[in-house]
Amino acid sequence: MTNTARTTAGGQVQPRVSQFAARAEQVAKVYGTGDAQVIALDSVSVGIPRGRFTAIMGPSGSGKSTLMHCMAGLDSTSSGQVFVGDVELSRLDDKRLTRLRRDKIGFVFQAFNLVPTLTALENITLPMDIAGRKPDQAWLDHIIDTVGLRTRLKHRPSELSGGQQQRVACARALAGRPEIIFADEPTGNLDSHSGAEVLSFLRSSVQEMGQTIVMVTHDPAAAAYSGHVVFLTDGQIVDHMDAPTADRVLERMKGFELPGVAAS
Repeated sequence: MTNTARTTAGGQVQPRVSQFAARAEQVAKVYGTGDAQVIALDSVSVGIPRGRFTAIMGPSGSGKSTLMHCMAGLDSTSSGQVFVGDVELSRLDDKRLTRLRRDKIGFVFQAFNLVPTLTALENITLPMDIAGRKPDQAWLDHIIDTVGLRTRLKHRPSELSGGQQQRVACARALAGRPEIIFADEPTGNLDSHSGAEVLSFLRSSVQEMGQTIVMVTHDPAAAAYSGHVVFLTDGQIVDHMDAPTADRVLERMKGFELPGVAAS
């Protein structure tokens, strides 16, 4: 764990920014009781470094989505602690937790979650509009041009392809400059070409914009776009991999004898 303060030459104590955009410490998540009890997470500890693209992998039921939801403040933990930056989430009431998710966290989901009556641009700026904040126009223009949506800004979701809709969702997540973006199977509803476009954009947002991204996936090819992979099975972290390739990830997953990997 990093120190959270430092002393300046003048003797003043200033906060020190954590090296982690988010972290979990001994997190457990249990559903049900008695014979119906399911342990989704079992004492999981992991840190997500700033400015890094991290993939969380595992088969269905491994706990990967539960871990993401807990770290993003979308679900509570049964025990343990979750931090976004240096803010411990269990200490926040509902109002402050909602504000933290709105201001500090970006989300990209498999289902896009765009508002059908709004244009692409209106969907991108929606979180800031709700918060009463004006977007940084230079940054917004940079995001729009990076995702290649300049000519589609007045189109509604029904007038966009699946890949374009997901790029709108990615732009929305990035537009507010969040501390961290959580992406849950972001290419699950896309064809391979559109999926590769979205994954390339997510990777470039880390490499060129310094964004921090956590992506949940079961797909070795998607995980290969990340810089680091965390492997889960049965609610526990069982391995890590730096500089992943699709072949290395698939081989490692097979080594865990996890069901359904070969079909991913």
